[in-house]
Amino acid sequence: RLESDRQFGQKVLRDLGLLTAAMHEFNGFDDALAFVRSIRGRYVLKFSGSGFASTRTYVGALSDGSDMEAALLHQRRCWTYDEVPRLILMEHLTGVEVGVGAFFNGQTFIGPPNIDWEHKRFFPGDLGELTGEMGTVVAYEHAEKLFAATLEKMAPQLRAEKHVGYVNLNMIVNEHGTWPLEFTCRFGYPGFAILSVLHKEPWDEVLLRVIDPESRNLPTFSGFSVGVVLTVPPFPYPDGYERLSKGVPVCFAKDLSDEERQRLHYGEVGLQQGQLVTAGVIGYAMVVTGRGETIDAARTQAYALAQEVVIPNVRYRQDIGARLMSHDYAELQRLAWLPA
Repeated sequence: RLESDRQFGQKVLRDLGLLTAAMHEFNGFDDALAFVRSIRGRYVLKFSGSGFASTRTYVGALSDGSDMEAALLHQRRCWTYDEVPRLILMEHLTGVEVGVGAFFNGQTFIGPPNIDWEHKRFFPGDLGELTGEMGTVVAYEHAEKLFAATLEKMAPQLRAEKHVGYVNLNMIVNEHGTWPLEFTCRFGYPGFAILSVLHKEPWDEVLLRVIDPESRNLPTFSGFSVGVVLTVPPFPYPDGYERLSKGVPVCFAKDLSDEERQRLHYGEVGLQQGQLVTAGVIGYAMVVTGRGETIDAARTQAYALAQEVVIPNVRYRQDIGARLMSHDYAELQRLAWLPA
């Protein structure tokens, strides 16, 4: 419910004393349209409930809200579900988008927490569709201050509900503080493929720690992990996948070492007469990861491996971590959330 009922998730955060952006919930498009027409501003449109593609989310760009009005009209024309949509309009915030996450063992969070920077849009430069995630930078270092100010405050509620598993909180950080946006209370993808590169133990050992109420620590590597999502047309849409890309060969430019194969995390890939091929329903082929003591070193390792993957018409972003290195990391240091 924290994740799928956005208004509820925000109320829980407000009750903990955290800053939250103004949020307005509506049942149906008509009420949302009336609101935008009466109170002009820049908003973010999101849908509550499960099963809605991230491409339905719209981040308004115009301060008078005219683009949001047009987007709502378009969504209303194209709505094909029987149910009336529950949607929210959230006040747009500027700042650095960052997430903190940790495992909860039913009693407490087990450390260390991690910090992540997602790249959600399809094209480099943060252009195009909101896909869910095209790549991410993660570290198990230096997350403590943000974690203590935000997600760690959830421990009493999670303990009362006997939650066992992962929890991540995405937020905007700016001069005024931290503004939590949404929860992820599950094994997200590609996040868990990228996290696994920083774990010193395989997943069975990690999960044994998570279900042990006496556990407190999670053995992790220092530095950063970078993950890059490799897709084929027509991702992020399923329409036409059978005709355009399903069943095409997945090859490699060289013989990969065992270490390199461990950094390939197959998504929609199958085996057909001994040949790896694209499979599934949307064209999400795989995640390629790299690890290094610096963001640049992790990026270099990930992209070197991505270049060895040969799939007809493969596409992926080539700027994962670039803005983080040029601006966002330094901004979080300036705001004293990360050590200098």
